[in-house]
Amino acid sequence: MQNQGFYKVLTIAGFDGSGGAGIQADLKTFSALGCYATTALTALPVQNTTGVQSIYEIETVCLEEQIKAILEDISPMNAIKIGMLHRQEIIESVVSLLKYYGATNIVVDPVMVPKSGDKLLKPHAILSMKKILLPITTVLTPNLLEASELLERKIQNKTQMEKAALDLLQMGPAAVVVKGGHLNGDCDDCLCLNNKNPEIHWFSSPRIQTQNTHGTGCTFSAAIAAFLARGYSILDSVKQAKEYLTKAIDAGKEVKIGKGNGPLHHFYHSWNHLPY
Repeated sequence: MQNQGFYKVLTIAGFDGSGGAGIQADLKTFSALGCYATTALTALPVQNTTGVQSIYEIETVCLEEQIKAILEDISPMNAIKIGMLHRQEIIESVVSLLKYYGATNIVVDPVMVPKSGDKLLKPHAILSMKKILLPITTVLTPNLLEASELLERKIQNKTQMEKAALDLLQMGPAAVVVKGGHLNGDCDDCLCLNNKNPEIHWFSSPRIQTQNTHGTGCTFSAAIAAFLARGYSILDSVKQAKEYLTKAIDAGKEVKIGKGNGPLHHFYHSWNHLPY
């Protein structure tokens, strides 16, 4: 059968020339997990492992043309991952196009406040995200800082994470994963499913002592999209993505790339088995 086993995924996200986050991390994750990756660039941050130096905006019409070119040619798309959107006009255009093309399996990583602390979403765009993007979202994956921004209150412990996931679920997503990487102790993530009869699931992994955590959020959300594209349920997609992320961090924990927070090892399961 033509294209048998080819799972197609589109990432709509920002750029990272250092290769650890953004569309570069998404490309690596999709490829590592057996999916065919396509991209649409939303913004061009100048960044490396030490942080974001500046951000160059992409014209809205340019992004629209990118998305149209992909979705009119390579379809149906099995999943879509959305990362950095940066401003209101971009959010409105992306939502309009995804509705027009009937996109499904939409994973949103609300790239607002990464670990470096750099603001990557303009304040007035947050309202647009909540009003029009979250209602078409399959899985929303905020970290604690992003959940706090979306809910306008501090999220600082596991009890608050559960309440945050439930409250965010009421904004329209089919599922919400509040990531607990900013807490002390183990890395605990809270998944909330089904806003009519909410289910709470916790995923825990030991904290790996390393500074190589650049792009963890991008990688996690991209992995969820990859597993959704392959036909996994939301619950199993999050479970498998968590396992993949943990192993990728562990495999790259001692690698030295750059002067700041280095990247993960996205291809940990294949590089040791290369035939050359």
